[in-house]
This record gives sequence, C-alpha cells and structure tokens, in this order.
Amino acid sequence: MSPLSRLRLADLLPVATIGLRTRPGRAALSVLGVAIGIAAMVAVLGVTRSSQAQVLAQLDRLGTNLLTVASSQPKGAPEEQLPATAAASIRRTEGVTSASGTAQIPDAHVLRNDRMPANRHGGLDVRATDPELLSTLDGALLDGVFLDAATARYPVVVLGHQAATVLGIAEVTGYERVWLGERWFTVVGILRQVDLAPEIDRAALIGFEVAKSEFGYQGHPSRIYVRTDTALTEQVENMLPRAANPQNPGRTSVSQPSDVLTARQAVDDASTSLFLGLGAVALLVGGIGIANVMVISVLERRGEVGLRRALGAARRHVAAQFVVESVLLGAVGGGVGVLLGAGVTVALAVNRGWQPLIPPEAAGGGLAAAILVGTIAGLYPALRAARMAPTEALRTA
Repeated sequence: MSPLSRLRLADLLPVATIGLRTRPGRAALSVLGVAIGIAAMVAVLGVTRSSQAQVLAQLDRLGTNLLTVASSQPKGAPEEQLPATAAASIRRTEGVTSASGTAQIPDAHVLRNDRMPANRHGGLDVRATDPELLSTLDGALLDGVFLDAATARYPVVVLGHQAATVLGIAEVTGYERVWLGERWFTVVGILRQVDLAPEIDRAALIGFEVAKSEFGYQGHPSRIYVRTDTALTEQVENMLPRAANPQNPGRTSVSQPSDVLTARQAVDDASTSLFLGLGAVALLVGGIGIANVMVISVLERRGEVGLRRALGAARRHVAAQFVVESVLLGAVGGGVGVLLGAGVTVALAVNRGWQPLIPPEAAGGGLAAAILVGTIAGLYPALRAARMAPTEALRTA
C-alpha cells in the first residue's frame, strides 16, 4: 500500500503562485478589479467619517443649546411681532442663561448709497437688536465693534457677513456708510459668519433706540435667540411658547437651529449607504473577475494538474493550490484597495480642511472582504481542478 501524498505548508505557497508569476498581466488586472471595489468602500467610509467629525466638532463649538423663538408662519412670510414682554419673560424662565431679541424692520432696505433704487437691496434686511445678541449667538466680529448701550441710540450699524459681502465692505475704516431707510448709517462692525442664524448674516443690525426714532419701532421683537443650560434644553423648549406669548402660545414656534446640521449629517449617512452599495457592486465585479481568471487558469493548466495528479498529488492538494492562488489575488487586491482608499480620504480631507479619519473597521473589514471574495471566487475552479482524472487531464492538455 503506497503512503498518502503529503504537501508541506512551505511548499504550498511557491506552488500556488506559479500562475501569478507566469501570468503577471492577468493577475494584475484581477488585483485591480478587487482594489477598485475596496478603495471605493474605504474612501466612502473614511470621507464620511471625516465629514461627520467636522459636523460634530462644529456642533460642539456652536452648541446645541441655542433655541430660536418666533411667531408661527409660512416659510418665506414676513416675521410677525411677538409681545413686547416676550424677551424679558423668556430671560426669567428656568434654564435660560441668556436671551436676545431682534426685530425685523419692515419696508426698510439696506443700500450702498442713496442713489440706488429700493428694489436693489439684494435681499438684505434691517434688524434692530440689543447688545447681548453677539454673546447669545456666541458670534465673533470680523472687524470693528458690536453695538453697546451707548452706540445703540445712534445711527451706526453692524453688518452681517453676507450683508457686508453684498455691499462690498470688507473692513471698518470709520468712513464706510450705508443708506438705511432715509438716512446714512456709519458701519462700526462686521460679523463673522453665524452658522446657526443665517438671517443675521444677511442683516444690517441697529440698536433698538435708533430703530424707535428713525423707523417707528414699537418695542415688539419678531425673533428671539435663547441660550439654555444644555441639560435643560428640551425642558426649556417646551416652556418657551407660553413664556413668549402667554395669551396665545399656539402662535409661537420654537426651533433648534443645530437640527439643520444634524439633518445634514443624516443626508450624508444616506449618501454613504448609496456609495457603499456601489462599492459592493464594484467588489462583486472584482470577485467575478477573479473567478473568471481562475477558471481560465484551470483550463489552461490541465497538463500541469494531470501531471501532478499522476505523480501522486491528492485532490485536496490541487484544490488547495488554486484556492490559495485565488486568496492571494483577493488579499493583494484588498491591500492595494485599502491603501488607495486611505490616500483618497487623506487627500480630500486635507483639501476640505478636515481632520482625516480612516476607521479601523473600514481598513480591516475591506481587507477581510477582499480575502473572502477571493476565497469564494476560487472555490469552484479549485473543485473543478481537483475532480480532474489524471489520464483525462493529460489527454486533453
């Protein structure tokens, strides 16, 4: 009785790489197919994680404890007035750390000079506000100063970031003026962009006192910004309608501007699922490419298989040879794909000013998926090679 054939592990790798070494072009194309799929998946996850980290950092910086109180109205309609006591009542509400009222001045336009027609105001608003607005919004000045108790009674204006851009004013020189209503106002400050209050970005801000004297402001705010104790934000949000308008709380709406950023992150998550699906399709195509290459390899190497079987190689050894070859194709493709995906993530994140983040599960999972695809793709060709009878393989070679 002849002894059982044995194949040492040290010999398996050289035998399994014969096809790769003799047909490098075909092997490279198979590796590329898998690499594209893995690179797509790693890049999508990496870019998404970097983007989400940026959004979360922005939320942490801006705070999720900012609430906006206004009258309930259709989107795009002019702001309605709230009771004159609304801001003071809100400040007395438990959990409120600061509150600042603003009032949209109707029919007042912001123009670069008094020669421009009123319909060329560029969609900019005039808003009256108090000196606490900047601290409540946690805003910052690009140049100049904000309104204070002294300047709020004089014809001076602080421009939102977008308003200053539209008007072509980049800095505060002391000589820059804009035409509000029927008189000149001196620009004393320009705000940086306020992410959670876009209406402030496109507004010209004046004090309540000058709004009364120049525009007939009656003391009724139309929008109030409220900063709360973070732990009590939800509780405060439920109390604000009655605090702002005790007689008709149903006509008052309270919104949380940071929800916009959260919604944007949800959209990014939905897009991520789509792109991951596309990456999975690309990986599937790569796996089919490996399977195709391995089937052709088996057909082309019938003589080699028949000779090895005739010399005593067992079926399991032949099967192991082709499975290992397929796994190597998948592993190399996965490794290249992970590197490509990481490179794309870093390049895009640096270009956008994000911190590059490559999830370990994306890199590890991508490599594992490539190896799994390679294994599955090689099973059928390996079993087909193992079932070849030595005589038939040699005769048809």
